[in-house]
Amino acid sequence: MAGIQARIETALERMLPGPDIAPARLHAAMRYAVLGAGKRVRPLLVHAAGEVVTPEGTEEWLTRLDIPACAVECIHAYSLVHDDLPCMDDDILRRGKPTVHVEYDEAIALLVGDSLQSLAFQLLADERTTLDAKTRIAMVRILAMAAGSHGMAGGQAIDLASVGEKLSMPELEFMHIHKTGALIRACVNMGARISGGLNENEFASLDSYGRCIGLAFQVVDDVLDAESTTATLGKTVGKDADDNKPTYVNIMGLSPAKAFAGELRAQAHQNLAVFGKRARRLGELADFIVLRKF
Repeated sequence: MAGIQARIETALERMLPGPDIAPARLHAAMRYAVLGAGKRVRPLLVHAAGEVVTPEGTEEWLTRLDIPACAVECIHAYSLVHDDLPCMDDDILRRGKPTVHVEYDEAIALLVGDSLQSLAFQLLADERTTLDAKTRIAMVRILAMAAGSHGMAGGQAIDLASVGEKLSMPELEFMHIHKTGALIRACVNMGARISGGLNENEFASLDSYGRCIGLAFQVVDDVLDAESTTATLGKTVGKDADDNKPTYVNIMGLSPAKAFAGELRAQAHQNLAVFGKRARRLGELADFIVLRKF
């Protein structure tokens, strides 16, 4: 993990516009939002899925994986910036530091999100990369679906409309499959398409794995929000409860939510069995997502 995290940090530093390039304040804010913090779970998933199809990955293959990994991290960072805005969750702390609209202002935060979203697709579409055109188009489509109204943005809309409502378990799952799970699922699918070495059944197994860990990520987030601390998480804890948002903890209870996360972890591992040792990193990431404390 540490090696890939450091690799992605270096790549993001290179791919983001420099703070000395006009408009300097916007570019500085973009770098503030992306660099120097975060677990980089999504880039890690891209690389781990790529390892399934290229287990003896060369530096060339790793460089190819850096492109979708950085693109998806740009989308994730943009979603956090917009999530924290006063018109959304109105939060003041993210990754242990003031949110972008607090450090800069609301207008810049809005533009940071817009610019990071555009940069993600610019990176994938750039013909100077070592990805072939067919792969780039496939990845653009996967990421666009995951980020838009059929994915993350749609899930956020459902979340905002659900404040104060009592959702059923299927309704809650539907919301989080889109809001949190869609982008995580896309990471796995994008990494797996770095090479044409998988058949349809193998792609389906990886997609099911992505669905399980995407949902598990949110379940664990809800658990941590209920029992962790602001200092540990780097963001305000208990805010969902204070805002009367439906969560797995307030619908299922704390212990059943933890058990559900464990079930999703087991299902994720079952989906990886067909790949043997090639899927070791994906298995370790499933463990990390469910067992993490931050």
